[in-house]
Amino acid sequence: MQVILLERVAKLGQMGEVVDVKSGFARNYLLPQGKALSASAQNIADFEARKAQLEAQNLETRKEAEAMAAKLDAQQFIVIRQASDSGALYGSVSTRDAADAATANGFTLERKQVALARPIKELGLHDVIVTLHPEVETTIQLNVARSNEEAELQASGKSIQDAAAEAEEAADYEIAELFEDIGAAASDDDDLAPVAEAVDGDDSDR
Repeated sequence: MQVILLERVAKLGQMGEVVDVKSGFARNYLLPQGKALSASAQNIADFEARKAQLEAQNLETRKEAEAMAAKLDAQQFIVIRQASDSGALYGSVSTRDAADAATANGFTLERKQVALARPIKELGLHDVIVTLHPEVETTIQLNVARSNEEAELQASGKSIQDAAAEAEEAADYEIAELFEDIGAAASDDDDLAPVAEAVDGDDSDR
């Protein structure tokens, strides 16, 4: 099926181009989303008549998207989820979760604007691409953690596994020191025992 694009569509073409697409893709996505029209002679003529207006609208929306992208770029948003000690999530973080996290922090995003390279199924920092306009993309970061405290830890560059290892090492060190103290105390008692026996012996001689 041939359509005429009303805006730039990734991997298809630029505004005004007539391209061949699968009928299902056109009917289910391009046409209802207002991204294209069927390439009939009448629609092509209508597009040419409105071309200047459409280009002006596209320029305006692109400027707005660029302004928002400048504010969003490299922003980090916290998403709290339950997970195992190994970091595996009980579930996953979706595009809706990403959009909701950004919106909760004052940025209006829709889930269709968010793209995940792969499902997010573990704790940590995850880069997410946001498409604000056919010609404008930016990247945000999701800080997926079990608590705000862990999110703060991850933001500093540490993982929960690193923190757990450090805590275990510190606990092992404290236990080792405790045993050393106990051993030293026992050694002191052993050193004092002969002295005590000698004193007792002197007393008996008298």
